[in-house]
Amino acid sequence: MIIDLRSDTVTKPTKGMLEAMWSAQVGDDVFGEDPTVNALEQKLADMFGMEAGLFCPSGTMTNQIAIKLHTGPQKEVICHKYSHIYLYEAGGIMANAHASVKLLEGVYGKITAQDVADNISADDVHACETTLVSLENTMNKGGGSIYTLDEVKPIKTLCEKHGIKLHLDGARLFNALVASGESAKDWGAQFDTISICLSKGLGCPIGSVLLGSKADIKRARKIRKSFGGGMRQAGYLAAAAIYALDHHVDRLAEDHDRAKAMGLMLEKHPLVSEVFPVVTNIVIARLKGISPEDFLSKLAGKGIKAVKFGKDQVRFVTHLDFNDEMLELFGERIKEIQ
Repeated sequence: MIIDLRSDTVTKPTKGMLEAMWSAQVGDDVFGEDPTVNALEQKLADMFGMEAGLFCPSGTMTNQIAIKLHTGPQKEVICHKYSHIYLYEAGGIMANAHASVKLLEGVYGKITAQDVADNISADDVHACETTLVSLENTMNKGGGSIYTLDEVKPIKTLCEKHGIKLHLDGARLFNALVASGESAKDWGAQFDTISICLSKGLGCPIGSVLLGSKADIKRARKIRKSFGGGMRQAGYLAAAAIYALDHHVDRLAEDHDRAKAMGLMLEKHPLVSEVFPVVTNIVIARLKGISPEDFLSKLAGKGIKAVKFGKDQVRFVTHLDFNDEMLELFGERIKEIQ
């Protein structure tokens, strides 16, 4: 049995999801005539108490559309130095928005209101004006760490004071909400735009939705078109997302429990010096006495797939297709690695 823990993007649609896709009502979404896409966009907007949504192929696209909305040449976005929008989106901030980036430090990938306050660039002839702050929840490079509302609200207040927009890369936002028990509507109230990824913990084959005001989403639709992101009968994909929102959110707690169990297993391993605190479905292990490449090779020899996540780190991600039997096998197999 191959145990694939490289990412929660490796899942396959469930039987129920496939049935929902097969029976979806569709139309041409570029004309705004796909009823299932429209239903998905409205469903998520209502969940987060926001005005409108825009269905896109990927979280990278929804993030990049938001950055282009809120910045531009000689403007600046503030984010953590480990943010996905900076590290893993192929230089999109520069290529798409022609904007500058100010990178901040912070424990487990998180930044504070004070961090932001200390780094806002004014509209000065010598500087790029800060027009956007971007947060990530959960924080991938932070080991699935989460922001709480108490941490975000002061950042929102600061942004409003300075006329700065606040964006959320909600790649695994539902994981964060399940872990914290906080309300989607309370989170929606803090941000100008939110990117919701559907193809990670929720188990969809493709897709993300950008949430925001009606005015921002109208502009975002044109940006999506210029990015080549206009889709036609996309309702087949939107139907998978609606199914996931109805059936796959509460079960994220199972992924979190399995990840925590994996973390305890790895803490005891002689080749692991540290495991980041496990809060959601991501487990990052820091290695000792072995390179990530060699450790991954040993894992592969036992039928386990993971990814290198730094010069001395590897990452494991639990997901919809990883069950208790696989967890038990994972524990048995890593004991055989020396």
